[in-house]
Amino acid sequence: MTSSEERAGDRGCCTGNIWCVALLGGWTALISVPLVFESRALTLMTMLAVVAGALTMIGSGLLRHRPAQPLPWYLLSLSAVLFALGTTLRDFTDGAISPLDDICMLAGYLGIGVAATLWLRPRQVRGNYDLLLDSALIGLGALLASWTFLISPILQSRATTLTTVVAAAYPILDALLLTVVAHSVATATRSETSLRLLHLAMVAVLVGDLGNSLETAGTATIGREVLLTPLLIAYATVGIAALHPTMASLGAPRQIHPHHSRQRASSIAVALIVASLVPVVGSGLGTVDRVMVSSLFALLLIGVLVRSERAIQRSARSERWAQYQADHDMLTGLLNRSALLRVIDRTSAHWRDQPLCLLFIDLDGFKMVNDSYGHAVGDELIANAASRIRRVVRRDDAVARYGGDEFVVLAPLNKQDAAVLAERLLGAFVRPFELSAGEVPITASVGIACDSRRDSEATVYDLIRDADSAMYHAKEYSLGYAFHDDLRHPQLPASRPVAASEPRSRKWRSNAESTAV
Repeated sequence: MTSSEERAGDRGCCTGNIWCVALLGGWTALISVPLVFESRALTLMTMLAVVAGALTMIGSGLLRHRPAQPLPWYLLSLSAVLFALGTTLRDFTDGAISPLDDICMLAGYLGIGVAATLWLRPRQVRGNYDLLLDSALIGLGALLASWTFLISPILQSRATTLTTVVAAAYPILDALLLTVVAHSVATATRSETSLRLLHLAMVAVLVGDLGNSLETAGTATIGREVLLTPLLIAYATVGIAALHPTMASLGAPRQIHPHHSRQRASSIAVALIVASLVPVVGSGLGTVDRVMVSSLFALLLIGVLVRSERAIQRSARSERWAQYQADHDMLTGLLNRSALLRVIDRTSAHWRDQPLCLLFIDLDGFKMVNDSYGHAVGDELIANAASRIRRVVRRDDAVARYGGDEFVVLAPLNKQDAAVLAERLLGAFVRPFELSAGEVPITASVGIACDSRRDSEATVYDLIRDADSAMYHAKEYSLGYAFHDDLRHPQLPASRPVAASEPRSRKWRSNAESTAV
């Protein structure tokens, strides 16, 4: 929550402790009136008072917080009026004008659906369909249970008329509403108090509809006042949500990280348990019911299989990425030091019985560039140098960032081919580097150690030690490159001279080097 929202919350009528206690206490007392005094007129007056209070609170919240997208709140207000009108026609007119109550209730559902769509649309995560799949599976599980325990009994309890079909449609709409709520809960954050209150209101609507559907199916007999209580709670909760400062951010684009994966998996597991009980509980279902239950059950199982497959693929990708991070330097994308030390074991079949050479590359004057331009430019230079080295070597050669401005190339080459590769590597540094700080000229020194015997005693450690010594020598005498074997002879091989470089000094280690250790 931003500081402006916090300041607005301090001025709000639902943020101070006294106001909160008074508001919640007043709503609780008002909602409890129909349960304490069994009066039809009093119940109707209470419902109208609650609706009027909720609308007033929504209007006050819109004026106080001025959300960027007020349309969903207007739709919720309209839905509250339609639900109240439908409830009045259904419970307080003795069914004299029956079709109108259903029309009002269905229109109220439509308003809630459009409002939820407007709020959830900016929260979609591109390329992430797991959340949509999980929400759909939760809705399918609810629809499967609804068909067995609610829809089928409603259709069998009376003649198939338009009123019966509409009554059976309510559980279907509730399953869709549950899907939307599950999707919204998974993308909500702890700071979005207003959205969480709306979730509570939608759950209250679902509880009230469940009670009405059970009574319509003849499964249970529930009093009018008890059935009305969840709807009154929903009205009050929506009003309180509109007063909270976080209502202004609903519907605004924001970065969403879907979470609660375990909770969604638990809900899906419950749906599967319910589905497994359907054949036992619904043993007396007719042919049409069995076809519907089997179809929904099949869709649920297919969805679970798809979800499991996607979870396996996601786990495999995470494992591959973790292995990549363990073996590579994140700044350059090259192998890191630990991976270089294991490269012979990994490529032993490919490099068996071949001569092996290791080229140790060090950038000349890097410390001065790093001290002059800063670590960010230094990292930029390291990344560009790694890219040039990678373009010069062959595809199967092992290239690693050994540390700081040191690079290693390990390849199955003889001494002559290693000299050619060293010349090409030095040539890659002739052209200055185009960095954010401007053109930066950098040369390199290369030390080469070769092992023609390829016996079991030779290791990467020996080659690195020898090539590092040769690189010191090449840097000290500005030779460009030097072979370790030639350091013990008085006559050095003809090497390409380069500009005089700085003496070997303490290496700068960039922040990104931590991944290479």
